Amino acid sequence: MSYTLDDLIYLMQRLRDPESGCPWDLEQTFASIVPHTLEEAYEVADTIEREDWPHLQDELGDLLFQVIFYARLAEEEQRFDFHAIVDQLVTKLLRRHPHVFPDGTLRGERRQGEIATEEIGERWESIKQQEREAKARPGVLDEIPLSLPGLSRAAKLQKRASKAGFDWGEALPVLDKIEEEIAELREAILSGRQEAIASEMGDLLFVQVNLARHLDVDPEQAIRATNAKFERRFGFIEQQVNAAGGDWSAFTLEQLDQWWDEAKRRGL
Repeated sequence: MSYTLDDLIYLMQRLRDPESGCPWDLEQTFASIVPHTLEEAYEVADTIEREDWPHLQDELGDLLFQVIFYARLAEEEQRFDFHAIVDQLVTKLLRRHPHVFPDGTLRGERRQGEIATEEIGERWESIKQQEREAKARPGVLDEIPLSLPGLSRAAKLQKRASKAGFDWGEALPVLDKIEEEIAELREAILSGRQEAIASEMGDLLFVQVNLARHLDVDPEQAIRATNAKFERRFGFIEQQVNAAGGDWSAFTLEQLDQWWDEAKRRGL
C-alpha cells in the first residue's frame, strides 16, 4: 500500500498535536521555517543540475513537506488549509491558460491550432498584470519577492521592465553598457571611495544579468554552474598540493595556475 497526500496532511497534523506531537515541530512558526524552505528549494535545484535523478524524488518530497507545514500553521490560525491552496492554484492556472482551457473549466476542450510560445508569454504577463491590478498593486515591478537571490531578482526586474518597453532590442548594446560600467568601476577604484566602488560593482553585476537575459541564459544557473566548475578545478589543484606535501606557501601563484590550466585541459 502506498501513502497518499491525505496521509501526509494527517501526519503533519499529528506532528503539531499540542499533546502528543513533536516538540521541534510545535515550536515552529511561519518565519522560522522559511530558511528550511529556501534550503529545500536549493537542494532540488542542485539535484537537477547534477542530474542526480535517483535522489530527486526524495528532495521533491522534502520541498512538498514545506508547503504542508505552512498549510497546517495557517489552518491552526483559521486562515486557510491545504485544500484551499490547491483550489486557488487550480483556479489561477485555469485563468492563466485560456489557450488550453478556453471556457475556464478544468474539463474544457483545447482550441484547435498552434499558439506561438511568445504569444503565450505575452498573454501570461497580461493576465498577471490584471491580477496585480485586482490586488491594488498595479505597479509593473510589484510582487517580485525581495527574498529572491540577487541575480534572479535582477533578471525578473529587467524582464518585467522589458514587457513595458524599457529594454534594449538586442545584446550588443548591452555589451557597450558593460564596458561603460567597467570604466566607471575603474574610476571608483582609483578614487578609493568604498561606497562608490560598491555602487558601481552593483551596476556592473546588474548589466551583466541583463546581457545574460538577452542571451537567453539564466544568470543564477550560470553562476551556480561556474561555482561547481571552480570547485572541481580548485579540488584538482588541492590534490596536487597535498601530493607534494600539503604546504600551499611552497608554491607560487604561477605554479598553482599551471595546475589550474591542467585541470581545464582535463575537462574539469
